[in-house]
Amino acid sequence: MADEAKAKGNAAFSSGDFTSAVNHFTDAINLSPTNHVLFSNRSAAHASLHHYEEALSDAKKTVELKPDWAKGYSRLGAAHVGLNQLEEAVEAYTKGLEIDPSNEALRSGLADASRSRASAPPPPTNPFGDAFKGPEMWAKLTADPSTRGFLKQPDFVSMMKEIQRNPSNLNLFLKDQRVMQSLGVLLNVQIRSQAGDEAEAMEEDEMVVNEPEVEEKLEPEVAEEKERKEKALREKEMGNAAYKKKDFETAIKHYSTAMEIDDEDISYITNRAAVHLEMGKYDECIKDCDKAVERGRELRSDYKMVAKALTRKGTALGKMAKVSKDYEPVIETYQKALTEHRNPDTLKRLNEAERAKKELEQQEYFDPTIGDAEREKGNEFFKEHKYPDAVRHYTEAIKRNPKDPRAYSNRAACYTKLGAMPEGLKDAEKCIELDPTFSKGYSRKGAVQFFMKEYDNAMETYQEGLKHDPNNQELLDGVRRCVQQINKANRGDLTPEELKERQAKGMQDPEIQNILTDPVMRQVLSDLQENPAAAQKHMQNPMIMNKIQKLISSGIVQMK
Repeated sequence: MADEAKAKGNAAFSSGDFTSAVNHFTDAINLSPTNHVLFSNRSAAHASLHHYEEALSDAKKTVELKPDWAKGYSRLGAAHVGLNQLEEAVEAYTKGLEIDPSNEALRSGLADASRSRASAPPPPTNPFGDAFKGPEMWAKLTADPSTRGFLKQPDFVSMMKEIQRNPSNLNLFLKDQRVMQSLGVLLNVQIRSQAGDEAEAMEEDEMVVNEPEVEEKLEPEVAEEKERKEKALREKEMGNAAYKKKDFETAIKHYSTAMEIDDEDISYITNRAAVHLEMGKYDECIKDCDKAVERGRELRSDYKMVAKALTRKGTALGKMAKVSKDYEPVIETYQKALTEHRNPDTLKRLNEAERAKKELEQQEYFDPTIGDAEREKGNEFFKEHKYPDAVRHYTEAIKRNPKDPRAYSNRAACYTKLGAMPEGLKDAEKCIELDPTFSKGYSRKGAVQFFMKEYDNAMETYQEGLKHDPNNQELLDGVRRCVQQINKANRGDLTPEELKERQAKGMQDPEIQNILTDPVMRQVLSDLQENPAAAQKHMQNPMIMNKIQKLISSGIVQMK
């Protein structure tokens, strides 16, 4: 039964029906959950659909089930590349090559991932990274009585080593009060905590369509055959020269002659297809591309050449597209090309085709009258507290009229009721973007930020809305609620758990990070603790006072 489902999955994958392939491989896995080939195949299908998280999960399972199988690492590397995790991709391909050094797919994947990594911008640095560098960190922690005892705790030492190795990991441990205390010591800033608060401690029958064997070099057996191939190459070079001069008819003649002389090199066909594409003869281009793919599979040509033919076909189909439905074969062709070879140019063309299809769909679907009717239906469901149904109608209203801020505002309210805060915030921001004078957009955004306990941000949102509508009671009430919560922190009325949560959230705020790493502000905080007279002068500076208020609201600093 599992083999039958697997065979169906392979057939679906070969035909480009990747969704069905996933379903068939899932059925096979349910029947044979320890078969590594099934997870490998499903990973490839997921990757073809750009579901890279699922592809990564299946690839990891493949390696777990059979760690000595090189193809599992090829799947793992491809999934990491899809997620733009280039370091992990290089590592996966390298491990695979340790098992099978001659594996062409792993070699190609490693080369592509390495090039992408070299051209990628450097990751953002953690502003607290300098505090954890070198042996000075351990010396400071040992010298301070409040952190010396932590060094006897293995889990704490392990965390600090992990942070020292990669400062970006600091965010993983911010809820541990020992880490917060240590950060304060390293930054020479006193981070207060509540009294009594405790520190938290495919085998032979696997899908070969995705990775065909590399074409072996054909050694000429006789001088006549060698002369034939050299003659075809000369025709190709003359075709290339004519193409550069835009003498397309001459170029086609030379490429056609090369094809007649040597039918075992599909580059002559793809070159002629490129000329047809340039001339606007898209049907002729598509015919040549199909011929190149078919002949390439017969010859087991380099998969990159097959991918190039498919990409060129997709481009020709895209040139002919006039409505959104016309882009379906374009997208499908690019996806097939990517299964042959993951080329950045093909991926870019795929993204452009998907974007063009979506834009045309929106244009074809646009109808403000139906949009208003759907929004009213959503309002009725909202009044009945049927929020999922309301979301469905508001979403339809947005599809019908993407420029109506009311539909975004109403859907944001539904998401807030459902506890889906990130979605609600996104809709509220879109509402403000569409109409900056629409008060409801600010009240929706402020409400989401308030529920997310981002009181300072919520206050700023409400105040921004009041600039457009000074007497709006909903915005005024929002300001009042924020003031109450901020004052609660100022008075030190937070419970230990509330303090921990605010501190951890605050330390992840880039603005808080910038304040704590600012040498001037570090001196100000030191004066607040040790030099009251200097502190009084600092308090007269509105900018400094505003930053201190930020630290108080986030629970980093408490005023007694």
